[in-house]
Parts: sequence; C-alpha cells; structure tokens
Amino acid sequence: MDKVITISRELGSGGLELGRQLADLLGVPIYDKELIKMASENTNIAEDILSHFDEHVVSSDNSDVIEHKSFSDIYQIPMSDAIFVAQSNLIRRLAMRGPCVIVGRCADRILTDSVNIFIHANIKKRMERTLELEPDTEGGKALEERIKEVDRKRKEYYQYYTGSIWGRAQNYHLCLDSGEMGVDGCIRAVLAYLGEIDLLNEYVEGRVPSFD
Repeated sequence: MDKVITISRELGSGGLELGRQLADLLGVPIYDKELIKMASENTNIAEDILSHFDEHVVSSDNSDVIEHKSFSDIYQIPMSDAIFVAQSNLIRRLAMRGPCVIVGRCADRILTDSVNIFIHANIKKRMERTLELEPDTEGGKALEERIKEVDRKRKEYYQYYTGSIWGRAQNYHLCLDSGEMGVDGCIRAVLAYLGEIDLLNEYVEGRVPSFD
C-alpha cells in the first residue's frame, strides 16, 4: 500500500477504530488527535485552543470568535481559519513522508492522491456503540442529540472549508456501513479495495487478529 488512507466518519460509527486497525495491519502510522499536538508544536497556538476548534467552524456568537495574530496586529484571521491552515500544511507534510492513515480534518480534500473512505451507520447502532465504549455516558435522547450535534459540526466544517458535501458518496472511494458490516467487515472491504489480497487472506484465515 503506497497511498495515504483518509477516513471520514460519523460519530459512533467506529471509523477511528477502523483506522487504527488498518494502520496496524498495514504497518503505517495513524494520525487523529495526534494532529492537534503536532500542529501546536509547529505554531504559536496552544494545544487546548486547537482542541476547542478541532473540526469546528467559528460560530457567529462571541464565545467562539477568537482571532489569531500571526505577524502583526494588522493581520488577524479567525482562529478556526488559522487552525485549518496549520493542520492542512501538517497533513500535506505527513503525506509526503509516506503511507499513513489520517482521520477526519478534511484530509480527503486536502490531499490529491489519497484513498478516501467514509464510515457511517444508523443512529441506533451508533448509540449502542458509544454506550459500549463509554458505559458511564447518559443514553437516550441526550446521547442521540450529542451524536447529531457532533455530526452537524463535522459537516459544517467540511463544507465550509472544502465546498464539498460531507458524506456524499461521490466524494469517496468507499462508503461503508459499519452498522451492517461491522468493523471487521469494513476492514475486509478496504483490504480488498487496496488489492492487499495476501493480507486479506491472512486476515480471513485468522492468521492476523480479528477485531469484531
């Protein structure tokens, strides 16, 4: 595998788990929250601010309107714009190093020669998965609204910075329903698409660990 794999995902769909396991199987690095720390080290933006604006477009209310002063008091841009530029530059540098897996952050639009995957599932499956991973989380309507709110922010962020539609099949090489296939089934589909037939056969035969 000689390309970067980007993974866009609905909250609770298992996209991050899929990315981690694919990276492990392929022997390549994965970047998710690591991008926040790395971007902070390369800029003068604090890590907690990067985390706050991660995959989040600046809103019209004053609580999120923070300006980034890069060169002088004259040059000021919204913090979300500064973070997008910093992460975009970082993503391009990481891609130049070689194959890897990058989760979210518009990487599929930032890069021009990546394999782009979108992972989704119905809301019931995503709620069930979230509760399995976070057993102390309040379920019911509160959890459903939380999942929908995160998805809304990701969708707005993606469309604001790329002009493309988040989750639209035409924007990706593979769109996979983890609710129907499971993470295990998604891994098999990706390996087949990548042409990693030997690795796929090993995976199916149990010579590499199964994750579902």
